[in-house]
Parts: sequence; structure tokens; C-alpha cells
Amino acid sequence: MTDITIYHNPACGTSRNTLALVRNTGAEPRVVLYLETPPSRTELVALIAAMDTPVREVLRRKGTPYEELDLDNPKWSDDELIDFMLAHPILINRPIVVTPLGARLCRPSEAVLEILPQPQRGAFTKEDGEAVIDAQGRRV
Repeated sequence: MTDITIYHNPACGTSRNTLALVRNTGAEPRVVLYLETPPSRTELVALIAAMDTPVREVLRRKGTPYEELDLDNPKWSDDELIDFMLAHPILINRPIVVTPLGARLCRPSEAVLEILPQPQRGAFTKEDGEAVIDAQGRRV
């Protein structure tokens, strides 16, 4: 078993690339299909806190009811925005990865490299053909 968890949407290319980057270290993460099994309020609040990211930055806009719910309106509190994410899990931006080194919203997918405990085992190319480069400018 692994100590890496990914909140994953297999229909999302960024999520698929992030999962592949995790697996390229030799790890097999716990994959949470969060649209089918959404996190509880406690879990979601803990994830957002662990990422040290404002709640509004965790909201996904594209392909969601974001605009029709008027979620850009500053009247919504963080607690209310979390309520919306729990009612409509598609509003939770993805992928979110949790490792012993931290938690990140991995957009772009290369953000996962910052929190992976093990290095990449070899070169990695995204689904679109783009080579992945690490923070030191090296191709992974």
C-alpha cells in the first residue's frame, strides 16, 4: 500500500498525467474517484487547509455549474463555497494529490513533482506529447 492519495477524474487529461507521474516513481497511489465518492466536509476542509490554498482557488469553473450558481460573487463565504463543492463535486478542481511531503492541487500536472517522495524512474511525456521538465530544468 502507498501513502500517496490522488483525488482523480479519469476524464481529465491533467488528472491522468498527474496519476501517470506518480506511477512513474514506482508508487501505486490510492485513487479516489471523487465524483463517485466525494470527500466529506471534514476531509475537504482538511485538504484545502493542507494545500494552504484559498477556497476560491479550489473551485473549478470549466464544465461546471460555477457561473449559473454565481460563485464568482464575493457574497459567498468559504463555508458556503465548500457547501457548493459538496453538493456538486464537479466543482472541486483536480487533481489533488496528498503525500507525506504535502498536498497540492496539481494544475499543471508537474506540480506533483514538488511533493513526490521518490524521483521519477525515467523520462515522462504527457498525453499531448509535451516533455515534463523538473524545477531544475531537467527533463524527467
